[in-house]
Amino acid sequence: MSVLLQMAMFPTDKSESKSKEVAEVIKIIRESGLSYQLTSMATIIETSTLKEALALIEKCYSRLEELGCSRVYATLNFDIRMGYKNRLKTKIESVEKHIGEVSK
Repeated sequence: MSVLLQMAMFPTDKSESKSKEVAEVIKIIRESGLSYQLTSMATIIETSTLKEALALIEKCYSRLEELGCSRVYATLNFDIRMGYKNRLKTKIESVEKHIGEVSK
């Protein structure tokens, strides 16, 4: 199974800039050892189970709570597919077969 999770999570009760708190969330994701891709609007993470993805979301939220964030905004999108893995890379390669290299 491959679970692609696109996630954006940040506090709304802190300063205008969110990079400090987002960096703390990215540290959690990086330390998880999971494959991920940071973009300017969200982070895409690949897990092998939905349970693993949900546990990561909870851990990221808990870190923001530890930092004193009393209001957190999050968007979550899932693409769950049985019998596949490494889709963070192969989905892009599939598009590139049709149009050539894309910006990553």
